[in-house]
Amino acid sequence: MPLTALIIDDEPLARQELLYLLQSVEGVEVVAQGSNGIEAVELVRAHKPDVVFLDVQMPGLDGFAVLKKLLDKRVGLPQVVFATAFDQYAVRAFEVNAVDYLLKPFDRKRVLKTIEKVQSRIAAKAGEIPASDAATTDARLEELLRLVETRTQPVRTQTGKVIVRAQGRLLLVDQREICFVSIEGGAISVVTRGVEGQSNCRTLEELMDQLDTDAFWRAHRSYIVNIQHIREVVPWFKSSYQLRMDDPKKTEIPVSRAQTKRLRELFNL
Repeated sequence: MPLTALIIDDEPLARQELLYLLQSVEGVEVVAQGSNGIEAVELVRAHKPDVVFLDVQMPGLDGFAVLKKLLDKRVGLPQVVFATAFDQYAVRAFEVNAVDYLLKPFDRKRVLKTIEKVQSRIAAKAGEIPASDAATTDARLEELLRLVETRTQPVRTQTGKVIVRAQGRLLLVDQREICFVSIEGGAISVVTRGVEGQSNCRTLEELMDQLDTDAFWRAHRSYIVNIQHIREVVPWFKSSYQLRMDDPKKTEIPVSRAQTKRLRELFNL
């Protein structure tokens, strides 16, 4: 039976590169690919792969959060190989806890070595594992995830800048230029008048911690708006409202019913 694998990475070129390398390895079948953490969770549940090659840094739900979701949902964990451009302590910690990692750009010899390691681990697990040992393994992984989470909390910047990934570049965008932020499918988009890209933050709450709360408002569970970039308040269905922003697309953003009172306070409606 071939070794079944998933590739999860928000960078198309990285997915293509890894797919090419894995397809050159005999006995490995890539059954699916995903571009974000939400897809990763669903693909693992659907395909039950032997191994998942998982990007560490993804917008919305990163690699660590994917494992936490799988553990929370009691989904059987495949062998996990983290892919990252940064050789940080976190990936080294995961290596000594029975998961491997690959540094970008990928190296064929390193990929082959990783496949051998995965095959060896699967062969070792082919025998029956006592339930107590399996529970101990899950507990160790949960403990490690908590450690990584506490060590990798974002540091609030005092520069007034936010990192936005756009066109393969990491841009430092002045907060005052941000029109709004949205989340869809686990990916967080940041929109200015001149740039549209993605944030490295995992949640809107995490990004909101970096923003000036006097200027930014969570108008909806999926949107954060810059009050200074609201062009028009549009009355909507059943006493609700939408906000028309001053970005080039004149995006209309819904105001949740829970935030309608706040809207009226802001603009004396």
